[in-house]
Amino acid sequence: MTGFDLVFAVYGLLLGLAVAEVLGGFARALKLKRGAKPVKIGWLTPLLGTLVIFDLTSFWLLAFDAREQIGADYLTLLGVLIMVGIYYLAASVIFPDEPAEWPDFDQWYDKQNRLVIAGLLAANVLSWIGLGVLDAMAPAAVEAPDTWHPVFTPVYLLSGLGILVLLAALLKVKSRRWNVALLATLIALFFISGVVEPFA
Repeated sequence: MTGFDLVFAVYGLLLGLAVAEVLGGFARALKLKRGAKPVKIGWLTPLLGTLVIFDLTSFWLLAFDAREQIGADYLTLLGVLIMVGIYYLAASVIFPDEPAEWPDFDQWYDKQNRLVIAGLLAANVLSWIGLGVLDAMAPAAVEAPDTWHPVFTPVYLLSGLGILVLLAALLKVKSRRWNVALLATLIALFFISGVVEPFA
């Protein structure tokens, strides 16, 4: 078992739990939507859940890209637990635990969105810092010497900075329409950067 295998076992378990939290929220919402007392789900909460799923997927791939650099030591495991723990906590508050008590999910979104967005922003910033530290301590094996990790390509850098800016904007914007627009843009940005980057 390599160091990466050990770290990725913890990483995969916690990320899997975070994904299960989001999917469980979607499942509970769909059951209520079709129940005797339907709720108004709206756009905001499902878009936030989708954004978290896309961000988690990106984060999972980021770890796989850095697999040659990741060692099994206490600080690495602690860093992974902090980052993935933030994702799990954010994922766990996207949907209400008792959806029947929230007939309008937009009201739940208004109450919880800043906690989720702040978590995503923190996890993304920490992942960039983590990659920078990994590159400083154990440079990635790439074809050209003195180059950064493959994820620090122009596509990743531009999309990553765009993601951070849009997440920060979501913390400030109160209009529900602007929230929908920013969430949809972030989802598109995660998707495009994930599909385009391997070919960049």
